[in-house]
Amino acid sequence: MSTYPAPFARLIRELCKLPGIGEKTAARLAFHMLKEKREDVLELAESIGRLRTEMDLCRKCFGLSEAAQRSDEGGECKVCQDPRRDREKICVVEEPADMIAVERSQEYKGLYHVLHGTISPLDGVGPDSLRIKELLSRVQSSAIREVIVATNPTVEGEATALYLSKVIKPLGVKVTRIARGLPMGGDLEYTDAVTLSKAIEGRREI
Repeated sequence: MSTYPAPFARLIRELCKLPGIGEKTAARLAFHMLKEKREDVLELAESIGRLRTEMDLCRKCFGLSEAAQRSDEGGECKVCQDPRRDREKICVVEEPADMIAVERSQEYKGLYHVLHGTISPLDGVGPDSLRIKELLSRVQSSAIREVIVATNPTVEGEATALYLSKVIKPLGVKVTRIARGLPMGGDLEYTDAVTLSKAIEGRREI
């Protein structure tokens, strides 16, 4: 990278920190930005800079929420604020991107809860590292009748689903798992809307 001018090399180093971006791809992106109009590049830089100041997590479901919205409306995202949602169901997902993927299916009309990961003992991630305590608190304090576990169909996702079933069922709440219309080892984020819709529609109790 020493052959590049210092500002160009600095940008490549920063782009390489992004997931799935190697040095060649980073250099290609940097050259693309160099060719773009100055105002377009500045707008991109401003959008990146404002991301961390204008986005936050919903205080209830831990999905994505706008920071301005948090201060004005109690820190809840648009889904949690929507009075038309079915408040007797909670769909549990691993990451905010999974919540967005389920929303795109247009099949599910309830609430969400984002764990921000899965149980993975080999990586030192236990139940206390996730948003499971907050989920149990919501289930106990609300009129929740069903918890739909929509973790990814991976070893860690299945282990997390079984753990959730174990701790939620004693509370007298129905626990279901989305149907296996999803490929084993796949991610919700990259699943098409039709497959997700069928998976939610064909969920089963665990």
